[in-house]
Amino acid sequence: MKLYYLQGACSLAVHIVLEWIGKPYASQAVSREELKQATFLALNPLGSAPAFTDGDLCLTQSSAILQYLADKHPKSQLLSQDLVERAQTLMWLGLINSDIHRHYGLLFGAPMYAQHESCQKELQSNAVRRLKQFYAIINQQLADKDYLVGKRSIADAYLYVTLRWAQRADIDLSDFEHLPRFFALLHQDDGVQAALAAEGLK
Repeated sequence: MKLYYLQGACSLAVHIVLEWIGKPYASQAVSREELKQATFLALNPLGSAPAFTDGDLCLTQSSAILQYLADKHPKSQLLSQDLVERAQTLMWLGLINSDIHRHYGLLFGAPMYAQHESCQKELQSNAVRRLKQFYAIINQQLADKDYLVGKRSIADAYLYVTLRWAQRADIDLSDFEHLPRFFALLHQDDGVQAALAAEGLK
């Protein structure tokens, strides 16, 4: 197994899950410039991280990679085989990947979507507003549990990464009492710390 990652991007969630699984893997950092070069585009024509290979298999979407890893290594218990619990985990993963991540794309990449600065600022402001709405839902979900579905899962790794982005973007989440607790719990995790160290992050 080999992960091609961009430092601190959503590929960090895959990096964390690889550490949680505890099986041998390789990883390679890819710069933003290298993402657009032919060598990497042969792996991921979208020119974005992550790319993941396992033998002849190549996957390029974080949510697909996370589910693949959890299913290939069921002893890691990162995606339940119970129908209901599995569906709930994938529901939260979908919210994080399809909604939360997408709005960070608008926040960090506003110039790609709007030419005028005033439009960019409006886009960013609305993205932050929507992100807070999503985090309010997740905060409530964590009110009586440490993890999104009660035990550690692939969705938790992805949520942790987006909360790092919230810090980077100076999004005020102080009204949400359970998110800081979740973040602190994940940040102290040995696998998370190993993935952060591998990517040169703190």
